[in-house]
Amino acid sequence: MDDAVVSAQLGRPLRASAEVVARCPLGLPVVVSVPPLLDDGTPFPTRYWLSCPAARARIGRLEAAGGVKAMERRVRGDPSFATAVAAANDRYAEERDALVPPGIVHRPVGGVGGGAGGVKCLHAHYADHAAGNDNPIGALVAPWVEPLDCTIGCIEGNPPVINPSWSEPR
Repeated sequence: MDDAVVSAQLGRPLRASAEVVARCPLGLPVVVSVPPLLDDGTPFPTRYWLSCPAARARIGRLEAAGGVKAMERRVRGDPSFATAVAAANDRYAEERDALVPPGIVHRPVGGVGGGAGGVKCLHAHYADHAAGNDNPIGALVAPWVEPLDCTIGCIEGNPPVINPSWSEPR
């Protein structure tokens, strides 16, 4: 049932089964883990995917306001932050790549969200953080996203669909 809920949250069919690794107070998925190879064999660089519509909207606004560039400036200007981000990228890639079946030649590349140097996507960094991992960018983004204090679920029904009475809190 979680795959159907995540599909409804994203507004499209999933390309591989996903495991929920973080839920909101209403019990709905916030973050899912995705396999490194999709069902059709396509390599997929994103290990943790943000499915929560409220969190995605909030981070979308942050990105639109220059959040990615601000984080890139921080990485360039703060050596200790850059080291922590590099460690998060390395850990993310190692975790993802360890799940690739033996004998597969085409592996996903890059760290968080497939980023190879620099900051690619605040959604992916926050999802990694919300999944319980040490991600300094995700930790900085978290106060812009949390609390996920919806009072009405974003999903309803069977099959699950976006609840027409739901609107993003705040």
